[in-house]
Amino acid sequence: MADARIRERYHQARWDEPIIYELSVKGERGVLVPEVEKEISAKAGDISSIIPEKMRRKKPPRLPEISQKRVLSHYLHLSQETLGSNLNVDISMGTCTMKYNPRVNEAIVDLISHIHPSQDEDTIQGILEIYYKTEQALKEISGLDKFSLQPGGGAQAVYTGVLTTRAYHRANGEDDKRDEIITTIFSHPCNPAAAATAGYKVITLYPAEDGYPDLDALKEVVSERTAALFIVNPEDTGIYNPKIDQFVKVVHEAGGLCYYDQANANGILGVARAKEAGFDMCHFNLHKTFASPHGSMGPATGAFGVTEKLAKYLPVPTVEKGKEKYWLDYKRPDSIGKIRGFFGVAPVVLRAYSWIMSLGADGLREVAEISVLNNNYLMKKVAQILGVVIYYAEGHRRFEEVRYSWEKLTEETGVSTIDISNRISDFGIQHYFPSHEPWLVPEPFTLEPCETYSKADIDEYAAVLRRISEEAYNNPELVKTAPHKSASHRRDKEEEMNDPQNWAITWRAYLRKKGKDQNKM
Repeated sequence: MADARIRERYHQARWDEPIIYELSVKGERGVLVPEVEKEISAKAGDISSIIPEKMRRKKPPRLPEISQKRVLSHYLHLSQETLGSNLNVDISMGTCTMKYNPRVNEAIVDLISHIHPSQDEDTIQGILEIYYKTEQALKEISGLDKFSLQPGGGAQAVYTGVLTTRAYHRANGEDDKRDEIITTIFSHPCNPAAAATAGYKVITLYPAEDGYPDLDALKEVVSERTAALFIVNPEDTGIYNPKIDQFVKVVHEAGGLCYYDQANANGILGVARAKEAGFDMCHFNLHKTFASPHGSMGPATGAFGVTEKLAKYLPVPTVEKGKEKYWLDYKRPDSIGKIRGFFGVAPVVLRAYSWIMSLGADGLREVAEISVLNNNYLMKKVAQILGVVIYYAEGHRRFEEVRYSWEKLTEETGVSTIDISNRISDFGIQHYFPSHEPWLVPEPFTLEPCETYSKADIDEYAAVLRRISEEAYNNPELVKTAPHKSASHRRDKEEEMNDPQNWAITWRAYLRKKGKDQNKM
């Protein structure tokens, strides 16, 4: 550990960069529109006349007026104030699989930059083929029978699963009776959130002393009102539930469906499948596990898969292969409808397809093996750091992540996990994830060193955590007042982030809240 590198001389750029609207100078231009615009207008006519009167702007948009050089400087300054997976050792963000995204796949995505989903499907046969072949790969990886690549993220895939659950029970005349969805406290929060959003009552199972979900507790709450079980395995503790097939059996015997949230699939690719555990539905995050950049609820894909009995409920359109071409099937009378615009985020799917094809079946399994190896090596390192506690399954290996605790360190020094998350950026490290709330594990931090990281990377990350632990015991104020070298300042009142009165989604909304005159900015 003493030989591990620590970037003590790291110091992030701090430009105190203004908002681009603050840089605006009336009359300043980056591009002078040529006279040819008049010729184009003369030939094309009044384009605005085709827009309905009620949809036309009364005034031109108030865009910033700024020169090219200053625009370039502005965004370069912002990029220098940013940490990311290409710049530092981030050891991923537990539960979110932040891995290196091969740059060759970015070049491949550029090949489809000219197409648009509104084109006739005869002109986009290439990307439809990619969708179809990606689906075939995911069917093999999961064992399920059909996929939709339409959902724009994992949470939207889960919501798609909830709507599919409702459609299935409605078709069987049980929709009104089956109004409960069961999940676990260490499954992803989008599972209960999606169920509640759709109007279901949520029942949450807590772990037994060994850290596994309690099977007896499941048996107590399952009833004729059970619509489905939504569960993650391994859960966000990194603990894999070996009795998962028994959980599925209990719910199936009661007439419910079972959904496998496989956002935590990085440690089980080619090892365990949804089919063998008996699941009816699952999803994979292509923007995590399958090496397309993490895109949250926008440029992302939550690939949603089902067994044959649920295939007719998939969102429209599905991508099908005919004798002569690929086509989009909108004629699906039992479909739950559309989940998002068009048929998904094509660049994410293409990146994932490229990654899958570059690795092959053996390569995907190797991803899982290295992920598990890296995680258990890091766990051994972190377990030796003063102040760290690891809850549940003592002595057992974990899969792709671990939820650690600084409980002992906090009790002895007053330094919290949030303090440590601020301090770690002073060493040029971005990612440090406490955990989803509620914090069942006190003062948590959740790390996931996927297959991307080398032994040297893991040693560096663990060495930084050890250094911060030593600081907490020897000079706690240094940690409590961090960050000291970061571009961003410390937020001392985290609770303010939960108050909508403090939110300003746009620059002009911020000005209104501050009572400033927009015309003078």
